[in-house]
Amino acid sequence: MKFISIVNQKGGTGKTTTAISLGAVLAQKGRKVLLIDLDPQGNLSYSLGINEFNHTIGDVLMGDVAAKEAIVHLKEEGLDIIPSSIDLANIEISIAQIEERELQLKKTLTGLRKYDYVLIDCPPSFSLLAVNSLTVSNQVIIPMQMTALSLQGLDLIYSTIVQIKSNLNPKLKILGILPVMVDKRRKLSNEIKAYIEENFDIKMFESSIRNNVKAAEAPSFGKSVINYAPSSNSAKDYQAFGNEFLLISK
Repeated sequence: MKFISIVNQKGGTGKTTTAISLGAVLAQKGRKVLLIDLDPQGNLSYSLGINEFNHTIGDVLMGDVAAKEAIVHLKEEGLDIIPSSIDLANIEISIAQIEERELQLKKTLTGLRKYDYVLIDCPPSFSLLAVNSLTVSNQVIIPMQMTALSLQGLDLIYSTIVQIKSNLNPKLKILGILPVMVDKRRKLSNEIKAYIEENFDIKMFESSIRNNVKAAEAPSFGKSVINYAPSSNSAKDYQAFGNEFLLISK
């Protein structure tokens, strides 16, 4: 079972869409997938149409319920999710008082057994929640727009992951940067990609995700773009990314 954090401290970088779409592609390929919404904004939960639930990842972190009790099965997508709610922001403050607080998520997910992949949608900051995700994970995916502003934050992402690898989780590995919202007609996208390859010891995925309105529409219908618009550019791009992911994540 592999735990994979999907991280970027900037908002609007396609983390949630990537978590959902990759999960849906893997599920279509027969993998058993669990998504964890670790963002108090609950965008992952909302995007998959989850409006009613008994328990959240916050309840799991507090030890009020076992992780398996908080799981919601999504029949149409063929995967499972542990949802989130705004209460997670207060719960983060509470677990900050716990000894070994960076390991709280790892401790509470110990009982999970039946999944091939657990994909964790992290909050848009390197908060205690994100640190918990990186501490439990084997691998990291960084969705990133190919813009100068996004490039500014890459140093922080890289240094934070290196620090956690050194101090908390020696098995942590950056699987790669996934270019998202790409307009291949823009010269700047290629220039940013080339700069990253020359200046960072981070792999760039060969796959990239193009701008596409269908990906923006899908959450309104509570579906992944893979199931909402399977012939769209976004769905095709995430299918290609899923294939690449399976090749290099072993």
